[in-house]
Parts: sequence; structure tokens; C-alpha cells
Amino acid sequence: MQTQITELFGLLIYTDKGMFVGEVEDVLLDVDQKKIDAIVVGKVNDQLVDLKNFKGLKIPYRIISAIDDIVLIRHLPGAFTTAAPLE
Repeated sequence: MQTQITELFGLLIYTDKGMFVGEVEDVLLDVDQKKIDAIVVGKVNDQLVDLKNFKGLKIPYRIISAIDDIVLIRHLPGAFTTAAPLE
């Protein structure tokens, strides 16, 4: 399946445990390797991180499980310790 990178912008990002992470704001490319390096998260779930000192959130492409109507990433235990599960 081929798709345009611009089609990723605005997709919602969830962990495979159903936790909302944020929205795709940008995509980082590794031009030398000709591959996606990471996605940049915008509109981050404020329960995940302390937004006071927030400098941005990058999700490495290697932990992305699937991309379709949403972006699904592997849930990393301990990565989002302050977040409450979806109700």
C-alpha cells in the first residue's frame, strides 16, 4: 500500500491498550536511509506528560503497529505512567 505523507497529518494516535496519545503534527524523515524516522505528536493528551516543561513528543517509527484511520502504537509500560485509561 502506498500513501502520501501528508495524509498522516491530523490522524489520531492511540496505544494498542486504547490510550489516546495525541495527533500527528509532523513526520520526520531520514533522507539518507529513505524512510520515516518518527512522527511528531501535537495536541498531546495532557494526562500523559507534564505540559509545563513540554518541548515536544516524537514517536519512533519502529513502535508504530499500524496506520489507517488512526495511528496505532505499541503500549510501552512505564512510558505514560501518569495517564488514566479511557473510560
